[in-house]
Amino acid sequence: MFMIMMSIMLALVISLTLMILCTIIAKKSILDREKMSPFECGFDPKSSSRMPFSIQFFLIAVLFLIFDIEIVIILPMIITLSSSSLITWMITVTAFIMILIGGLYHEWNNSALEWAK
Repeated sequence: MFMIMMSIMLALVISLTLMILCTIIAKKSILDREKMSPFECGFDPKSSSRMPFSIQFFLIAVLFLIFDIEIVIILPMIITLSSSSLITWMITVTAFIMILIGGLYHEWNNSALEWAK
């Protein structure tokens, strides 16, 4: 138990140290018109370089990533079935699946899964 706590503390200290160092070292860039414009051989751009991005596509991509990671989490649960008690395993799996279904219901209720509005 002591080794686990020491490992967690070491990971936290290293992470916090790196984050603090990065904020101290990072150079603040001044948002300038010339710096924000795209480089096109010294000429002014012919069209907008900032194309609008579909938020629906972004939401579907994020949902895909979330459910893809959840599949990776579910697969080892099958292997742990033989080494754990059935009641504990069922409670864990049921809670996990209920959280997934709740998140899917929330996305569906907010109409994030509909392409056409």
